Amino acid sequence: MSKPRRHAAPSQHRYPREARLSTSLQEVIAEELTRIDDERLALVTVTAVDVDPEMNRAIVHFDSLAGGEGDEQIVDALGEHRVRLQAAIGRQVRSKKTPILSFKPDAAIRSAERIERILHDEQTMPARPPAPPQAPDDGV
Repeated sequence: MSKPRRHAAPSQHRYPREARLSTSLQEVIAEELTRIDDERLALVTVTAVDVDPEMNRAIVHFDSLAGGEGDEQIVDALGEHRVRLQAAIGRQVRSKKTPILSFKPDAAIRSAERIERILHDEQTMPARPPAPPQAPDDGV
């Protein structure tokens, strides 16, 4: 007679593994960016990290005060330091694999900034209707 199969224990975690790994990667990368002595990365913020389901690749989304004009330089600088960032992830994150990093500017933040500019632009604002005439006060 064979042994009965053990059922897997229910997960102790409230959100998926990819989300937990994304959060950990974001923290490790942000911390490591503060240690890198590269003036191109001085004003860079890691806004999100998207990890694929197999956890082989991760897209690091960033934003900076340089705006869209500085994105190309920042992507180049992050690419140059990719191996160092992956090594830091390998040391600090408990995972079987270290995902290969790629870098993209955060499109959501840029879109929000664009919408904000449009909303506050005088040309896109509708004209305020004239105030209704005031009725004379009868003193009643």
